Amino acid sequence: MAVALSGGVDSLVAAALLKKDKKDIIGIHFRTGFEKEASNSKHTPHTSLESRLKAAAEALDIPLAFVDISERFRADVVRYFLREYQNGRTPNPCMVCNRHIKFGELLDKARDLGARYLATGHYARVAQSPLGRFQLLRGVDRSKDQSYFLALLTQDQLESACFPLGSYTKEDVRNMARRFNIAPLVEEESQEICFIEGNDYPRFLAKEGIHGSPGPIVDHTGKRIGTHQGLFAYTIGQRRGIGIPAAEPYYVIRIETEKNQLVVGHESELYSTECEVEGINWIALPPDGPIKVETRIRYRHKEAPSVLIPRNNNKALVRFDSPQEAVTPGQGAVFYEGEKVIGGGWIKLADRG
Repeated sequence: MAVALSGGVDSLVAAALLKKDKKDIIGIHFRTGFEKEASNSKHTPHTSLESRLKAAAEALDIPLAFVDISERFRADVVRYFLREYQNGRTPNPCMVCNRHIKFGELLDKARDLGARYLATGHYARVAQSPLGRFQLLRGVDRSKDQSYFLALLTQDQLESACFPLGSYTKEDVRNMARRFNIAPLVEEESQEICFIEGNDYPRFLAKEGIHGSPGPIVDHTGKRIGTHQGLFAYTIGQRRGIGIPAAEPYYVIRIETEKNQLVVGHESELYSTECEVEGINWIALPPDGPIKVETRIRYRHKEAPSVLIPRNNNKALVRFDSPQEAVTPGQGAVFYEGEKVIGGGWIKLADRG
């Protein structure tokens, strides 16, 4: 079994648990081409990530391999990220990375090294139904559950996936890191997007050649009330940075790239009764008709009771029991039945009304 090691506490504790269970494991770390020492690192600048990983692997008594997948990472994750912003959508690169990089390219590399399974530090679980279909389940720690980010994994990928932390809480993991004596070797919590230093999106986009041009800010009636400096700096639901004084604050409610136009409104205009979802990956068998589900429309979102109405070509309409705030095109919509993830896809359109 291979364990994807990032240098963080979660992946190292996952490796330690597998080693404790006397699994025959190998650590594997992939280089994306965007590695930089985190500015909030507790380690000295002279202590590289690779040095810390080597020290951790030695402490765990496991072999460690480094693989360079920077070309594939740029093609599948970074270009997707840039393309979505250019189209006025808000991307979710972690979902793409898990499917195409971690359980795509990295899993292939692990198989080349003789591993049948790939373990990661995700807080999620995999089970097999009596009929043999693999199921993705929530992590036990609901505050850290990461099943949302894994909803695009295929049956073949889930068959090869192992999530040792799925039955533990984050506090359990921190305690185990101390008990396994690997706490001094781990890095701080990772930043939001691993390839964007300091989570400075505008700076990263500009560096990649995406420079926004000024355009109109309009209200829901089409009346111009201001000027934006580039659409890529905004996302649905954003309040800060609009810069238009008003008795009631404005929020971004729509991004219209074809007109280079930003549509803003008040908080009440942010809510949607339904949304269209496309590119759905079905983990459970696709439903024959409308079903009751809970839908998560972004990672930090409490799942909303809703009706899922399947359509052709892996599309669906999601009708919320109560209107949801800031339903954002480009973000993932993930469908749950109790503990099980039944599928997930990309939000296309939201009906605000």
